[in-house]
Amino acid sequence: MTHGLVRLLDRNELAGVIAHELAHIKNRDTLVMTVAATLAGAIGMLANMAQWALLFGRSSEDDEGGGPLAGLAGIIVAPIAAMLIQMAISRAREFVADEGGAEISADPMALASALRKIESWSREVPIQAGTPATAHLFIVNPFSGGGMLRLFSTHPPTDERVARLRALARRRLGLTL
Repeated sequence: MTHGLVRLLDRNELAGVIAHELAHIKNRDTLVMTVAATLAGAIGMLANMAQWALLFGRSSEDDEGGGPLAGLAGIIVAPIAAMLIQMAISRAREFVADEGGAEISADPMALASALRKIESWSREVPIQAGTPATAHLFIVNPFSGGGMLRLFSTHPPTDERVARLRALARRRLGLTL
């Protein structure tokens, strides 16, 4: 925990955040994301190899297959597709960790409140350390954007996470609101 987090959140909200992180450990999310990153890296390397093969590996008699435009499309599309899949897995794991954290802490609304506060704080206080490459290490994405940029986000929108946590809290209380 950081000093800022301790100052910002109350005791129950801190417990919700810690429970969320414990859920990541329980669900082996580091392993899942390492495998996803490795596969994305392998696809990127294959695309890189294909690029060099396209540039130097073809003879003029070798015109079978999709041709250079199809190869070029594959070189561009494959790494982007791999990264989109990796980010989608990351966002899905956040939802699972939210549910697991709510189960561990027995207080989904504390985590929802913490997420709101942290997101609000991250908008007010620009981040000094961190890059988009380390965004997955934060509980909310400090580099979030809207529209198409959401596809490249490591975290789902806070509004969606809070809505799911509220629904979970209602189910826990047996309410149908």
